[in-house]
Amino acid sequence: MSLTPNALGPQAAYQLADVNKTRPQFAALTPRWLTKFLEFKGLASGLYRVNRVVEGDTPLDVLCGQDPDRQDIPQGFTPYETKPRELTLRVTNAIVNVDTKIADIYSSPYDQTAEQLNLAIESLRERQESQIVNNDEYGLLKNVVDSQRVKSRTGSPTPDDLDELLTKVWKEPSFFLAHPRAIAAFTRECTRRGVPPATINILGAPFVLWRGVPLVPTDKLFVDGLKKPISQAGKTNILLVRTGESRRGVIGLYQSGLPGEHSRGLTVRFRGVDDNGLASYLLSLYCSAAILADDAIAVLEDVEVGNYYDYK
Repeated sequence: MSLTPNALGPQAAYQLADVNKTRPQFAALTPRWLTKFLEFKGLASGLYRVNRVVEGDTPLDVLCGQDPDRQDIPQGFTPYETKPRELTLRVTNAIVNVDTKIADIYSSPYDQTAEQLNLAIESLRERQESQIVNNDEYGLLKNVVDSQRVKSRTGSPTPDDLDELLTKVWKEPSFFLAHPRAIAAFTRECTRRGVPPATINILGAPFVLWRGVPLVPTDKLFVDGLKKPISQAGKTNILLVRTGESRRGVIGLYQSGLPGEHSRGLTVRFRGVDDNGLASYLLSLYCSAAILADDAIAVLEDVEVGNYYDYK
């Protein structure tokens, strides 16, 4: 006698069931907080010239009306650099191919072409943030002047170290930028000293604060050259940034008014369909970054992220 229940089984029922699906999920995508916190400026020509005044104690000598030793109003002018730095926007490209047969048949509930383009755009934006930090020409890490570089005193990122950075970027500092493991190492040092940092909610997410300045996480500041370090130990850097053109800070640059513009500095162009039915799209992202004044950015170097403590 069979013990099989006289009812419809799950395998057969599955054939009639609707399946709820997600869009493609990739763990490599990040919130890209840097490009949200950084002020951007659109360019019309793809060129940005950073004009600076020749540095001195004051831009121009003046006469104080109460000075008995001075009778004549000083005369002169403020000199400019004769060879200012010019930055040219750099382009990052990608080509996406979509089989039109696949797009025609398998585009419900999600449009296959749109999903392929969205994933490519996310990849370009990840690359953009990495380039703003690490590019050899315009990257923030490579363009910090020597006078704005600080060595960690003990290896670990301590409150004293971040205070030292604040002495370098004391004019309206905007945010610290650090790998998540560097932020964790800093909070451990604060806990060890009995001064746990405050937190604040910005853009719907919690951020650690130090002296009122948020610590913004990014995996584009590598630990031993890696986004995801294998070992617990490792060294990295922490940046302190002032952003904004009006504050003579750090700004991101992009090309504005692009034909076929998808979003800031990004175009998506249809390249046509070949004889095999492959539709092709060219994605181009134009970006750069500029440090308007030397004291707009500072870096804490050789930060060790692998020190832990027993709090018993």
